[in-house]
Amino acid sequence: MASRPVSLRQQEEARNAGEAVEEPVTQQQTWAARRMRLMNRLHARLAARARPAAGFVSTPEPRSIGHFARGRQLVAGNFLFSGHLIEAPGVPIWDIGGEDAPFAAELQGFGWLDDLAAVGDAKARARAQDWVFGWIDRYGNGSGPGWTPDLTGRRLIRWISHALFLLRGRDAQASEAFYRALARQTIFLSRRWAATRPGLARFEAVTGMIYAGLSLQGMERHVEPALRALARDCASQIDAAGGIATRNPEELLEVFTLLNWAALALTENDRTPPQPQLAAIHRIAPTLRALRHADGGLARFHGGGRGLDGRLDQALATAGVRERPHVGLHMGFARLAAGRTTVILDAAPPPRGAASVQGHASTLAFELTSGRRPVVVNCGSGASFGPDWRRAGRATPSHSTLCLDGYSSSRFGSEGTAGAGEQLVDTPAQVLFEHTPGEESSRIEAAHDGWQVTHGLTHARTLDLTPDGRALAGEDLLTTLTKGDRARFDRAMDATSLQGIAFTIRFHLHPEVEATVDLGGAAVSLALKSGEIWIFRQDGHAEMTLERSVYLENGRLNPRATQQVVLTARAMSYATRIRWSLAKAQDTPNALRDLAPIDSATEN
Repeated sequence: MASRPVSLRQQEEARNAGEAVEEPVTQQQTWAARRMRLMNRLHARLAARARPAAGFVSTPEPRSIGHFARGRQLVAGNFLFSGHLIEAPGVPIWDIGGEDAPFAAELQGFGWLDDLAAVGDAKARARAQDWVFGWIDRYGNGSGPGWTPDLTGRRLIRWISHALFLLRGRDAQASEAFYRALARQTIFLSRRWAATRPGLARFEAVTGMIYAGLSLQGMERHVEPALRALARDCASQIDAAGGIATRNPEELLEVFTLLNWAALALTENDRTPPQPQLAAIHRIAPTLRALRHADGGLARFHGGGRGLDGRLDQALATAGVRERPHVGLHMGFARLAAGRTTVILDAAPPPRGAASVQGHASTLAFELTSGRRPVVVNCGSGASFGPDWRRAGRATPSHSTLCLDGYSSSRFGSEGTAGAGEQLVDTPAQVLFEHTPGEESSRIEAAHDGWQVTHGLTHARTLDLTPDGRALAGEDLLTTLTKGDRARFDRAMDATSLQGIAFTIRFHLHPEVEATVDLGGAAVSLALKSGEIWIFRQDGHAEMTLERSVYLENGRLNPRATQQVVLTARAMSYATRIRWSLAKAQDTPNALRDLAPIDSATEN
């Protein structure tokens, strides 16, 4: 691990995202992580002495969407979690291994129970019952990796929602063991929810406690503390514009979903949800609409994927909030939409501090979708493929934006508390944004100063989308703004022996886009499976190449191979400008309707 840079020059050299300067995990952080684990284990063991609940007062309807195909795979003994596939027919789920934390978290959170319930036949029910009661036998005494507040909350929601599915055909002894396990987990949550880090994890913990308090006999006393906690977090963790600190669209959807579930559970028990909770739901709904592409998927930024198929539509329908997004920024993202085309641009500084452990150096990156077909994308989060892919996916070259050669617009710093991940540091201090609607086109203008300290350069990007959505014109500008900027640029030029500062502008393509160099190298043709053809051109001031890329998505065993259009040039003066365009040359045939989803079994 490299040492912290001690001079400006060393800091400049250290900004390479692939060779980020990391601050070592401090003794205080290590002790905090150990103390957290110790206290979780202690309270899990103490909760094992709790009196069992006698039964259900009420059971909410299952609200999560399971995947039939994944459920069938589980019944067959094919376990695909966190990018790892283990084929073990007839082996209990708790014996399949999987030592890394993300794998264990997926198992212990019981999200797979939704998939078995989606199948719903006798074999699927038998697997679900065997694995749930196997968990009780193995971990119900407070042992194992699943005794954290967020996983416990997630698990309680699934167990309570699918209780009829799990208890059908079981005897009184099994039912008593089930209720006892639910009571222990509820007691554990009541003692440890406050230790959970703010954000999605705490919303999961508190929602689980609400579910348990409303549903289980003898647990009613936990509802009011949970509601007060939920109200406080809705007011403090969801900002006035309906965003969250991580700026992760998929995580915002998960928070929104939990708030909806909690509100429905309260309403079904003749209780009124707290006003801060209802207000948060109303703030989030238009923000999620602004972050949704034409294909129904979310923009893939800051560790988030496109979202489980149907989850966003279900959440918006459940909320019943019809407010449309306003013109401007939503959680730091700008949106252009016309015809069949949507463009979503990251137009704000990346998350900072503890909220940045999944954040990306993606400032001014954009994605473009035409109808149900993504065209220009970001590579996405590589977290499920290991630490190297995770780090690569966070760097600026993995996004559809401009990048100075070897320098991301933000760099990686120290590990977060409990080894949660590297935080983003040295991020752009200022990101400017302006949206101008017009009759001939809608325009977004944005700029960031991520390379001002190192090179004296500010990156400005302009995007113009025509009213019919058939053409996007772009301009990327590297420029100096002040006398000090020009001095820094001159020093950077001296370091290159006046050969210029190399930069690239990348346009990563979705794997289903077929790209070919056309017109003798003057253009790139992009053919979509819908029959549309888009043509990419540039003004000739950069070298244009078609290169390999990857598409990183959850639910896959390996990254998917794809391509990227790359513009390469050098900044030789105080202002360097590259213009490019992406225009539709051929539309979807009128006789065809592009209704087929994009590999829905594996997209996330």
